[in-house]
Amino acid sequence: MRSKFEEQLKELNREMIEMSNRIVQSIADAVEALNDRDVSLAKRIMDSDREIDHQQKKIERTCFNLLVQQQPVARDLRTVTAAMKMVTDMERIGDHAADISEMTILMGQDNLIENFMCIKRMSAETMLMLNHALEAYVEKDRKKAEEVIKHDDIVDELFIDAKKDIIKLVIENPQEGEKAMDLLMVAKYFERIGDHATNISEWVIYSINQNTGE
Repeated sequence: MRSKFEEQLKELNREMIEMSNRIVQSIADAVEALNDRDVSLAKRIMDSDREIDHQQKKIERTCFNLLVQQQPVARDLRTVTAAMKMVTDMERIGDHAADISEMTILMGQDNLIENFMCIKRMSAETMLMLNHALEAYVEKDRKKAEEVIKHDDIVDELFIDAKKDIIKLVIENPQEGEKAMDLLMVAKYFERIGDHATNISEWVIYSINQNTGE
């Protein structure tokens, strides 16, 4: 019975890594589409969001079967619980990749974002956070997870800067108000991705702590 449970845990880990890779690619593509104003790529990202949703449901079913059928001990329960929580955050990151892509489509060929380096920096910093959070999960690296949590302050500060710049734009150029709001939404989505990467890191730490008794 235990060997079967261990194999199911390995399968859960494989599914989590597969979904991790998918959302990293989705965010990377969303950033590329935004920077290049690539509407065609943005549409493909929005279409692929359904695949991420499907993958989330598959992992949740795996977790549910482990909990109901195998009656895990406390240590394993933390692993499964952490996976269930993390996959929710990963799915939301996939949603935000689609949200950013939708904004890219709405903005079309407008190059206004070129004036907002803070948003470009946000995209780079959130990608870094996400990559490190998922690496922390795969590598069971508590230190890396803790660094992600600390890094969220940088993204929050960039979001504040982005809001200030956008408000200044609206004051100086009222006719750009609608486009400015689109940019604000993009910045907000990146800020939320940073929050979800932080959540994933916190659950990684929770899962790792099973081995230390914390």
